[in-house]
Order: sequence, then C-alpha cells, then structure tokens
Amino acid sequence: MNAHRSSSLASAYAHCESLARSHYENFPVASRLLPAPMRPHIAAVYAFARMADDIADEGHAPAAERQRRLAECRDRLRMAAGTASGASHVQDAVIPASADPNAPIFVALGHSIRTLDLPHSLFDDLLSAFGQDTMTTRYASWRDVLDYCRRSANPVGRLVLRIAGRRSDALDRSSDALCTALQLTNFWQDFGRDWRAGRLYVPQDLVAECGASEADLDRGELTPAWVKAIGQCVTFTRQHFREGRAVCDGVSGRLKMELRLTWLGGTRILDRVDRGAAALLDSRPTIGSSDVPGLLWGAMRWEGQAA
Repeated sequence: MNAHRSSSLASAYAHCESLARSHYENFPVASRLLPAPMRPHIAAVYAFARMADDIADEGHAPAAERQRRLAECRDRLRMAAGTASGASHVQDAVIPASADPNAPIFVALGHSIRTLDLPHSLFDDLLSAFGQDTMTTRYASWRDVLDYCRRSANPVGRLVLRIAGRRSDALDRSSDALCTALQLTNFWQDFGRDWRAGRLYVPQDLVAECGASEADLDRGELTPAWVKAIGQCVTFTRQHFREGRAVCDGVSGRLKMELRLTWLGGTRILDRVDRGAAALLDSRPTIGSSDVPGLLWGAMRWEGQAA
C-alpha cells in the first residue's frame, strides 16, 4: 500500500474512532481496555451500526425511503469490501467527508472485512434489524423479541470475537446470550423513551398475562400490572446474562476484562431497572463515573459475581 493510500486509510479509521467516542453509550466502545490492534476495527463496526441506526430512526422520512437507504448501505459495503458483483479491485481511497460524510466508514469497514475475513451475513443481519425498526413497533411474544435481538445485537458480539481471532461455536452461543441480555436491558432502560417514540418491546402476550394496558401508559401511569410485567422481563433478561458469563471467561487478556466490565455494567443497569420499575416512564437508569470503582472491583474478583 503506497503512502497516500496508507494515510487515507488511517484517516478513515480515525473518523470511525472519533464517531465512536462522540456518542454516549452505556458500555465502552473500542475502549482502551481492548487490545490496540482491535480498536480501529471495532470502531469501524460501531460507526457503521451507528450510521445505519440513525437512518432507521429518521422519523420524518417515509419507511420505504429509509429501507431504500439501508439497502444502499448494504450494497456500498459489499462494494467497499470487494464482494459485490463486478468489484474485482478495491481502492482504499477516501472521498472527502465534505462530499460524503459516510464515505470513510465504508472505506474503513471494507478494509476490516477484507483483512479479517468478517462474515457479510452478520452485517446483513444488522441491516435487517434496522429495517425492521422502520415498520415494527410491537412484538407478540418472546420468540419475536429474541429474533430481533438475534439480528440487532448478536452480530456485534460475533464480530468482536472474529476481530479478536476467535472462532468457536461455544463462544458464539455465549456471546449471543450476553448480547441479547444487553439488548433487552437497553429496552427496559429506555422503556419511557421508546414508548414516546411509539415502540413497546414488552411482548404482547406477557402484557396480557399480567393484565396491563397500553391505555395506562397513554395516561402516564405505570400501574402494578406494568411493574409486574417489567419484573418478568428483568427475570428473563437475567437468565441470558447467566448464559452469557462463559464468553467473559472464554477469551483472554484485555478482552476478558472488557467483557467482564460490560457484563457487570449491564447487570448493574438491570438491577436499577428492577428497583425503579415504577418510574421507568420518566426515568432512565444509567451508570456513571461513580460506578467505575465498583465495576473494576467486581471484574477483579469475578469468580464471586453472580447474575
């Protein structure tokens, strides 16, 4: 790779890392805990997912237009990775951000896919889930919710493992459980925000079983029936956290510490959701800097932790 292309590629990755740092998240993205060689690739995956999620959430654009743009993202990524029909040669050349602010994302991620042999099916799953967000606002059962998580969250964990050079069915299964638990936790954490956006992720059969009513939410009331439903959601999510512990022990080095902290941060937020269920319409439980010492201590004495 010549000096100009090398500089352009470095600029593309730097763009992705800057994007990752600029967005608030519950859990660190491409944090300093990760091995340095992994960070640019993780940031490229995150930047792509963030961009696609923003397209899906453009509420003023018709759903058909958002789906068209997501399909365009899929085609551009395949072209950047050299897997599209007719893409016999790929240049890591960056279009100026002023002309196309998303171009560096495709350049960086296309390079990551080629050099690390990342499965395109995982990115297709992500885009499928984002496309579903433009149309689906209710889920009939846990089966439907979990199918969404399979495409919206689980691919990220598998990509992290691939970037780390880990390919194992057992690790994939445990990673899926952890990513699903984190996605579910985010649903309950954002219960009020999602409701105001017209979305509800508590399964409809569970809502009916608990005797809850959306009319109560319209009135701004989280009734005992809704608190019961959320409590059952928390219990369901804890089981996935338990199944997801194995991936935290199945990797090594700094990635192990990163995953332990992610697991601990997720369960801490879930605890706060559980304790504050009655206020979730107006309150969003989070973790902050004051939680860091406890999370670090928990990661160091990991064997004593339980979901």
